[in-house]
Amino acid sequence: MSGESEINIFRALDYIRDNAPKYAKARAERVYLEEFRKSKKALLMRIAEQKGFASAVSQEREAYADNDYQALLLGLKDAVEAEETLRWQFVSAQAKIEVWRTIEANKRAEAKNL
Repeated sequence: MSGESEINIFRALDYIRDNAPKYAKARAERVYLEEFRKSKKALLMRIAEQKGFASAVSQEREAYADNDYQALLLGLKDAVEAEETLRWQFVSAQAKIEVWRTIEANKRAEAKNL
């Protein structure tokens, strides 16, 4: 292997090291938004109750229809996309490392057989 097809193990390792904080932040944002969604729904249901919606079902409907709730869902969508993009880039870097390890093991086996 040479040129573009050669695996640069250090680049893959550097990528993981350099982007770990970004991945952690993206994951934290996603988890926060998932949990906040529950609080937001409860707050919006309380507002709906104050507006005269007596049943929990009607309060829930009003909460889900609220513009703030829908904006939160769009934020959650973006957070999941950011996290998943980084996660799959990590998986790719890890796969490159595994391929490199296999190539190196094969080289050692070939050298033994000579």
